[in-house]
Amino acid sequence: MPAVGGIAPGSGKKEYPGNLTPYVTVTCVVAAMGGLIFGYDIGISGGVTSMDSFLRKFFPSVYWKKKEDSTTNQYCQYDSQKLTMFTSSLYLAALAASLVASWITRKFGRKLSMLFGGVLFCAGAIINGLAKAVWMLILGRILLGFGIGFANQSVPLYLSEMAPYRYRGALNIGFQLSITIGILVANILNYFFAKIHGGWGWRLSLGGAMVPALIITVGSLILPDTPNSMIERGRHEEARTKLRRVRGVYDVDEEFNDLVLASEESKKVEHPWKNLLQRKYRPQLTMAIAIPFFQQLTGINVIMFYAPVLFDTIGFGSQAALMSAVITGLVNVLATLVSIYGVDKWGRRFLFLEGGIQMLICQAVVAACIGAKFGVNGNPGELPKWYAIVVVLFICVYVAGFAWSWGPLGWLVPSEIFPLEIRSAAQSVNVSVNMLFTFIVAQVFLIMLCHLKFGLFLFFAFFVLMMSIFVYYFLPETKGIPIEEMTQVWKSHWYWSRYVADEDFPNGALEMGKGGQGPKNVRLSLNFPSLFSFFFCA
Repeated sequence: MPAVGGIAPGSGKKEYPGNLTPYVTVTCVVAAMGGLIFGYDIGISGGVTSMDSFLRKFFPSVYWKKKEDSTTNQYCQYDSQKLTMFTSSLYLAALAASLVASWITRKFGRKLSMLFGGVLFCAGAIINGLAKAVWMLILGRILLGFGIGFANQSVPLYLSEMAPYRYRGALNIGFQLSITIGILVANILNYFFAKIHGGWGWRLSLGGAMVPALIITVGSLILPDTPNSMIERGRHEEARTKLRRVRGVYDVDEEFNDLVLASEESKKVEHPWKNLLQRKYRPQLTMAIAIPFFQQLTGINVIMFYAPVLFDTIGFGSQAALMSAVITGLVNVLATLVSIYGVDKWGRRFLFLEGGIQMLICQAVVAACIGAKFGVNGNPGELPKWYAIVVVLFICVYVAGFAWSWGPLGWLVPSEIFPLEIRSAAQSVNVSVNMLFTFIVAQVFLIMLCHLKFGLFLFFAFFVLMMSIFVYYFLPETKGIPIEEMTQVWKSHWYWSRYVADEDFPNGALEMGKGGQGPKNVRLSLNFPSLFSFFFCA
């Protein structure tokens, strides 16, 4: 069997000088807060849809099935296309916005995309908080989606370009950490706002999205441009000065010259979208589609987006459901910190594979637990306390597996593998595919839950198995590789080398060294014993 790993950092690889300076750390922390809007929305939407006052006002048919019709199958009590459209319409808007954001990000820089994201999200939050009818909710969700599309397009790119390559993984995962913090904060607010007498707490939940929107809006105004973005727009001397400050050293000529070379090559590309279809970009395009596709089919959005609804459906009661969502949100944040610690130490592939095994086991156990208690008729009777604890425990372990693998790495890996000439367009593909399948999963989840019942967890477990196999064979290791040299991982890969030749990326070949000077393809020493050793001993 051919080696399935990527290249490993070795002595033949160029290493740019630079330090993790306080300046770049603060800059990346501020930029990463762009993830708050995405996380807050994921957490808040599922919470308000489990609030009786919200359902009674906007979705009375769902409220009636939940409260009045005792014969309704538990699996089907939230099955409503109108309710589903409220939650999932955001993602179609985000998909459309990400395509526009590609051009803005490339032409005017990453900061302007962040600014648009914050302003549009703030407008959507105001409309949702003041909503009097369903059409206002949908309009607000569309504006929120536009904001998320712009932010998700620009923030991961910004972080990957600003961070020193040795710390790129940890700093980029700050975006995912912000998403998890947003989810946790939203879950906590939902829990307390649901207790407000008069039933108007949902307005505070939805309107509270203005706070993370203002954070990214103000942050975009004070953040510096990335050196890559400055060079793209012809501001070379400013870029050199900025690169010195970002790296904390004076001697940045080598990295600066490589950035200029990459920019000159990118300017020769008149149609980056059309360029994506070229044979030499086949590996990057495949990853830009496959990784977000698989990320959504882990089933995580079913858990995080609909956590209160899901827990309520399996008999926890609305208050207990909101509390369980808070617990899973806290696990999500803590597990993401594990990824920040380990991504540049253990590597991307290791975390992908360990997380996949962990999620697969947990989904099988949860399916068995729900199936044993609910059967196919969805009427479990009185649920014992120990049962609830077991279900929540395994869902938490599942969330932890996602939070240190497919969650952060689903944004990190695509943002770091694209050459500059296709970077904005390829990131748009990544965000668009992510939003498209988030929409599809959100749109069909309640229908699938009603018809597949506990088998829904087995459905997602199948895709977790498929994506783990895909990573093992087709995703090279990108740990410790400067972005400007990333093409070498494809040239050295057992499969992708057939699509990428030295003449396709002459500058990249010179950077990494020709004739055997660069690092070689190596078999990744990753096996099941080492995975379980990590799980129990790390």
